[in-house]
Amino acid sequence: MKKIKIAIQKSGRLNEDSLQILKDCGISIDNGKDQLKASSRNFPLEVFYLRNGDIPQYLRDGVVDIAIIGENVLIEKGQDIIVAEKLGFSKCKVSLAVPKSVKYQSVKDFEGKRIATSYPNTVESYLKEKGVKAELHIISGSVEIAPNIGLADAICDIVSSGSTLFKNNLKEVEIMLHSEAVLAVSPEISKESTLLLEKLRFRIQSVLRARQSKYVLLNAPNEKLQEIIALLPGMRSPTVLPLAEEGWSSVHTVINKDKFWEVIQELKEAGAEGILVCPIEKMVL
Repeated sequence: MKKIKIAIQKSGRLNEDSLQILKDCGISIDNGKDQLKASSRNFPLEVFYLRNGDIPQYLRDGVVDIAIIGENVLIEKGQDIIVAEKLGFSKCKVSLAVPKSVKYQSVKDFEGKRIATSYPNTVESYLKEKGVKAELHIISGSVEIAPNIGLADAICDIVSSGSTLFKNNLKEVEIMLHSEAVLAVSPEISKESTLLLEKLRFRIQSVLRARQSKYVLLNAPNEKLQEIIALLPGMRSPTVLPLAEEGWSSVHTVINKDKFWEVIQELKEAGAEGILVCPIEKMVL
């Protein structure tokens, strides 16, 4: 049976998050310790564990059909590769940073400076757009130490919490781009694998919608029912059921987690009681 081949980062946070979303999609991976390739036992899928920076070329060559990869890596090494789905996890920034002691005013301060980075294409493109010329030192691995040892005046790197910059006496001064994990597709993908990709995307979209939503149940006095319903976004419309106690109804709906606390506060003020909030495992529209 034909299997779709997916690449994921072989270690680190993105590896964990990638395996988790596949698990949430109901896909079981039979992977042992230090395996570089593994198969699913319940979905026609093969997983390749690769270095993040190598994945764009594997996609380009058709060695793998799809990949879960950081958007920042595609911008640096694979702008010709199509993104099928943004996945909403492993979010970070690609930023320029300088020593804390430097008085920074604008991107023009990088004129003629030495910048250490493993993202030369991204930095070069950004500085060119700003009309700035700088000397790039390409480093594979940790770049935060470069200013401290006199190798560079500044760095460009991914930033999540900013703790690594802080520990190395650096400060973020320019955010070049925001990134998250994406589902990328090989330009060489076959028609058969494309059909499997659509099945996988259906599952992923159901999981992502569920992650963004909460299931809410509440009790409402009938005289306040219309006011409460008007506050609820819902999927189509809320479900309303009569309670055993006369004059009261139970209302069931879905609320986007980004608006959750604001909506809950409004519901309380409108007279809702006994509000229960439940996670949603999957949401199929």
